[in-house]
Amino acid sequence: MAEEKKPQVKIPHNVILEDRHTLSVSGVSDVDSFDEQTIIVFTDMGELTVSGTGLHINKLSIETGELTMEGNIQGLSYNDDQPSTGGGGFFGRLFK
Repeated sequence: MAEEKKPQVKIPHNVILEDRHTLSVSGVSDVDSFDEQTIIVFTDMGELTVSGTGLHINKLSIETGELTMEGNIQGLSYNDDQPSTGGGGFFGRLFK
């Protein structure tokens, strides 16, 4: 029996930064890496790097594409390279 592939629905990508302390991101497909200074996530708009101090992830849902983090956020940077669909990020490797 052939496996049916579901069409991939593109999740809207939004970034909301509140008081440089709380960041909400939608359209997240995977988390590549994270520590207290840097969090790297894959989005439909490219790789997003969040830099700062005391960063921690409060909520992550790959199913809905939502990520919420807190800390002293000092910078947001996009890399235009699109993420691979192979699930090569941290959570993709963890839950294989």
